Amino acid sequence: MTQWRKSSRSADTGQANCVELARLTNVVGIRDSKAPEAGHVALAPGDFAELVSHIKRNELDL
Repeated sequence: MTQWRKSSRSADTGQANCVELARLTNVVGIRDSKAPEAGHVALAPGDFAELVSHIKRNELDL
């Protein structure tokens, strides 16, 4: 069974925009914590690391 994890900084109020992560076979899974039934995006570990770097540098229009 896949173990999805949410950030410890996520508020448990139901109002937070949260994502969950899971280590899947050879990829990192990313999904919306409020709609897990909608599926997930799978990224290679290097691509996931690059995404996180861009987010930390505020280089994405989020």
